[in-house]
Amino acid sequence: MTKIDTTRPEAVLPTPSHTVGPFYGHALPFPGGGDIAPLGHPDTLTLRGYVYDGDGNPLPDAFLELWGPDTDGTLSTVDGSIRRDAATGGYLGRNGVEFTGWGRVQVDAGGHWTAHTLRPGARGHSAPYISVCVFARGLLVHLFTRIYLPGDEAAHATDPLLSQLDEERRDTLIAVREDSGTYRFDIRLQGEGETVFLEFE
Repeated sequence: MTKIDTTRPEAVLPTPSHTVGPFYGHALPFPGGGDIAPLGHPDTLTLRGYVYDGDGNPLPDAFLELWGPDTDGTLSTVDGSIRRDAATGGYLGRNGVEFTGWGRVQVDAGGHWTAHTLRPGARGHSAPYISVCVFARGLLVHLFTRIYLPGDEAAHATDPLLSQLDEERRDTLIAVREDSGTYRFDIRLQGEGETVFLEFE
């Protein structure tokens, strides 16, 4: 039996009672939650990044919900793409056909996340974007932000949200192209380089 020296606080591992919840790692994430684009779709892109806390450390127990329009800017109205086993109700994965525009991604132990979706088309007067909802330890109210993609700079200049922000703040909403079809978007919850978050009334 291993004895823990409780006289040294740094030697005692935190338990859920020592950490501000809620905790999102149980029941809510599901396999393939970030595989939003239909299989083999030519306009599929990969989004990836990290979620950081106020000290700049990767957050290992967050998850993101993403939703956005298809390449024409149309929001999906299909019922869903998740398949269940008719006998057991067990999860069988997405059907690979319908594009619902919605996904849920849990970060890994290093705070990293990945999703595969379609490049969004423009809607109304806004530049194309993907909406993001952030759930994490210590956030009693989830946070909303957006992912804009490079290549839409003309639309960025007239976008109702981006045009109100100074360049440094605006850059926290624009993903960085890494290679063909892959974009990096890091989310910083607070502190230096904090991501712009939106408030809805």
